[in-house]
Amino acid sequence: MTKPLPTREEGLRRLVGFLPFAGREYAERRNHVPGTVSGLSPYVRHRLLTEEEIAGAVLQRHSYEAAEKFLQEVCWRTYWKGWLEMRPGIWLHYLEDLQALRERLDVETDFLGRVQAAESGETGVECLDDWVRELRETGTLHNHVRMWFASIWIHTLRLPWQLGADFFLRHLLDGDAASNTLSWRWVCGLQTPGKVYVASAENIERYTEGRYAPFGLLATEAPPIPVDHSIPKPQQLLPRETHVPGERTVLLVTEEDLSPESWCIPTADVSGVILIDTADATAGISMNVSTFKREALESTSARLVASGYSSVTLLSGTMGTIESQRENVSRLLQAQHVGGTSTVSMMGAPVGPTQQIMDPLLSLLMQEGVAVRRLRRDWDDALWPHATHGFFRFKEQIPIVLRQFA
Repeated sequence: MTKPLPTREEGLRRLVGFLPFAGREYAERRNHVPGTVSGLSPYVRHRLLTEEEIAGAVLQRHSYEAAEKFLQEVCWRTYWKGWLEMRPGIWLHYLEDLQALRERLDVETDFLGRVQAAESGETGVECLDDWVRELRETGTLHNHVRMWFASIWIHTLRLPWQLGADFFLRHLLDGDAASNTLSWRWVCGLQTPGKVYVASAENIERYTEGRYAPFGLLATEAPPIPVDHSIPKPQQLLPRETHVPGERTVLLVTEEDLSPESWCIPTADVSGVILIDTADATAGISMNVSTFKREALESTSARLVASGYSSVTLLSGTMGTIESQRENVSRLLQAQHVGGTSTVSMMGAPVGPTQQIMDPLLSLLMQEGVAVRRLRRDWDDALWPHATHGFFRFKEQIPIVLRQFA
C-alpha cells in the first residue's frame, strides 16, 4: 500500500480501486496480513470521504450479503463514536489515567525504560518490534495487527493500556479518540466485562502466513486489570442543529470533517470558510500524523476555493492557549463582519482532542453574540442512537439504516 496522499481526490481513487474486492474477497482475506484491505481509513477518519458515500458505492456493486463484512467494518468506527458520544466520561477518565502514568514515568526509571523499549521496538518480541517500526515509518497498521499489538503490550509486556492507546493515537494516520481508546479497552477486558482478547502464537503464525511464529514468547492468559471506572449508562445525545435556509453563515471546518460541500448548506448561504488546524491537540503527535492532517487541511482549502467558495481562510498554529483562542475569535468575528453574518456553522466535533480545543473557542464566540450551529450528519444521526450496548446489537440495525440511504 503506497503512502496515502491527503486529498479527497486520492481517497476517491482508492475507493474506486477497492470496490471490486469489497465483497467476498474482503470477507475471506481481511484477517490475513497483508491480506485484502481498503486503505481508506485515513480518509474516513477526517471525512475526506464519508461513510455514507463509501457504503453507497459498495452497494452499487455488491449485495449487502456479499459486502456485509466490509460494511460492518465501516460501521465499527461509527459505533465507537456513538458509544463514546453518549459516555464522554470514559474519555475524561482515560486522560486522567494517562496524566497519572506520565507522572510515574518521570520518577520511575525502570518503568520508563520498559515503556521506551516498547515504543522503540526493542522488546525482543520480533513481531511486535517490527510492527513498532512499521507504525513509526508509515503511520499505518493492519487491523488484525493492532489487536495482536495491543494484546502483547498489555498481557505479555504488562504495560498500561492507556500508554499503548496514546502511542497509537500519536502515530496512526487514522487515529481516532473513540475507536482507538475503546478498542484498547476491549483488548484488556474493560469494554466488554468478562471478555478479554489474548493473542496466540498460532493465530499470528496462521494469519501472517508463517512470517511470525512467536511460540513461547506470548502470555497465554490475561493478568487482571483493575476496573477503576464503571461503564456509565448512555446519556442523551445533544439535540441536532440544522442550517436555516437563506441564513448567511461562516463555515468552521476542523480535521474532523473535511467535506463541507456535503453539509447541506448552499454555497450561496456561505459568506466565508475558516479551516482551523488542531493537529497539535494531541501531545507528542508524530511528524507523519501532523503532516497528513495539515496537508489534508491545505488540500481541502484549495478544493473549496476551486469549487467557488469565497473567503476561504486556513488558521494554523497552536490552538491550545487562551491567547491563541482569543486571536482566532477576533479573526472569526472579522470574517463574519465582512460577510455580513453573525452565524457560524460547524459539524459538531465528536468527543476527543479537537472537541476539547473547539468548545472553549465556541463559548467565546457565543459570549460575543455569535450564533453557533452545531451540525450532525444524517449518517451519525441515524446510527449513533443505536450504540447503547454492544456491537452485536448495533449491527442488527446496519442493514435497516442503510436502506434509508439507498
